[in-house]
Amino acid sequence: MIVLDYQDRRPIYEQIIERFKALIYSGALLPDSRLPSVRQLAMELSINPNTIQRAYMELEQQGLIYPVKGKGNFVSPNMDLKKKQREEFFSDFIKLLNRGRILGVTEAECVEKVQLCYKEGRA
Repeated sequence: MIVLDYQDRRPIYEQIIERFKALIYSGALLPDSRLPSVRQLAMELSINPNTIQRAYMELEQQGLIYPVKGKGNFVSPNMDLKKKQREEFFSDFIKLLNRGRILGVTEAECVEKVQLCYKEGRA
């Protein structure tokens, strides 16, 4: 379910958040489905339970999961998940465009690359 990349410079909790977001957005984790317990996932990944708890807290703050006292954490049935995903994508896209502008990448070059990616099926 969750695979960590120990060569990745990002903190482990951020990797866990990213992996769960991908599973939720892709539909692999259905609304109201139960997530692994903090202890269970910590044992599977051989990491500190506090790291899992931190990731779960962040996912809860983002509205992607909700806790049920004594039962665990569950995927939010919120139907706005795709909307959030799209907003996050465009936020990241704008950051990349701004970075490109600083590097001297033109609008025409950006449009050309996007069109090429879609034609080649890489997007």
